[in-house]
Amino acid sequence: MGKVKNTGLVEVPMGITLRDIVYKIGGGIPGDKQFKAVQTGGPAGGCMPESLLDMEVDFDQLTKAGSMMGSGGMIVLDEETCMVDFARFFLSFLAEESCGKCVPCREGIQQMLAILNDLTHGKGKEGDLELLEQLTEVSSASLCALGKGAPNPVLSTLKHFRDEYQAHMEGKCPAFTCKSLFSFYIEPEKCQACTSCSKKCPAGAIEGGKNQIHVVDQAKCTKCGACLKACPPRFGAVTRIPGKTVPSPLPEEARTIVRGSK
Repeated sequence: MGKVKNTGLVEVPMGITLRDIVYKIGGGIPGDKQFKAVQTGGPAGGCMPESLLDMEVDFDQLTKAGSMMGSGGMIVLDEETCMVDFARFFLSFLAEESCGKCVPCREGIQQMLAILNDLTHGKGKEGDLELLEQLTEVSSASLCALGKGAPNPVLSTLKHFRDEYQAHMEGKCPAFTCKSLFSFYIEPEKCQACTSCSKKCPAGAIEGGKNQIHVVDQAKCTKCGACLKACPPRFGAVTRIPGKTVPSPLPEEARTIVRGSK
């Protein structure tokens, strides 16, 4: 499953490498995008980076790598996947599935999820990552396998993609997935006022006519990405900026395009 050309159910022998599964059976990553990680074992499984692609798939090797065989499923992730949000997604599923009988699972998962929710909304606080690591030890003391395995998505992503967690602490999402942590911006020097982006914007968040450099109204923008897809590649004027602050737009009198001047 995930970001591979060939998805589906395939039976593979024990000992096959992750690389062979992703590239020989899965056909590689579509759209010439970069491989980022592969998660094995279901919601309580761990994520393994490119450096572990040559690892042989069996029970012991996956456990050593911080994952599990679990259900036998795999999800391949590419460069556009936010690992913090990915861990948050599966932790939210595990929180729903918890029976709530034991405190380590019931409270441990909820507290980890609260921190991940804050991180993906740019509300991370000093000490959050260290607290996350402490909470994984609490949850691992659970009575059943669900609670014991719940820390895996957090621990594995913290271990292999800690830089992404650090970026979220700074209010940035490197994968441009967490909508609170990036903005769409139209570069004035590249905009040709072709109106392609404004016509496709469902929120009416792009200002500017046929002879005016366009500007994104950040208050109206829903981060849908329609403008990015609509902007002709030869112009490449629409971009994404990490963080919450974008450059101030040009004053109205400086936004007129004189045809033939570019």
